[in-house]
Amino acid sequence: MKQLALLAGLALVLSAPTWVSAQTFDHVEVGVYGSYLHFNPNNSSTNFVGLGGRLDVNTSHWVALEAQMDYDFARNYTSTTTTNSGGTITTNFANTRLRPLTGLFGPKFEVGAGHAVTAFVTGQVGFIDFSTSNPNNVSATGATNAVSDIGGAGTHFAAYPGGGLEFFLGPVGIRADAGDELYLANGTHNNLRVTFGPSIRF
Repeated sequence: MKQLALLAGLALVLSAPTWVSAQTFDHVEVGVYGSYLHFNPNNSSTNFVGLGGRLDVNTSHWVALEAQMDYDFARNYTSTTTTNSGGTITTNFANTRLRPLTGLFGPKFEVGAGHAVTAFVTGQVGFIDFSTSNPNNVSATGATNAVSDIGGAGTHFAAYPGGGLEFFLGPVGIRADAGDELYLANGTHNNLRVTFGPSIRF
């Protein structure tokens, strides 16, 4: 009996690679990621890093609906302004802790879904929410006005056209994507967004 169980276990182990490759892991995908946002609202820029999560539900072999949200850690924002006296350019260090929160939803169009390598493009819409804090108790108006072209702390319409690659070994993989996270606040503002992290599909 022990020999039979041992042979059955050995057969299962030896057949595992074939079994894994035969599965179709293309129904649901869940992932977490680290994010990089090159925030460039006007004549000054700040680099944000954060964490996020995403959920994909495949509606066909080529299309998935994706929802994702990420939180960028607070950074001091520095704005460069031109004074009215002689056109002198001065750099003002606004002691404002700025934190973007982004939520996006939309289709992901895939090539090679369910295989070891998948390429995709996506077009998503949602929101970006800016919150600020100031340890020196500057007024809320003064703090938000220091961050040009945000239009004050609050929520703004956002869109994200982008694309990337996924690499899978069975149900576990790594995803990298990049695109333009744009938002509307007194005009359209473009910002580079890059994410990288593990995913599980089933």
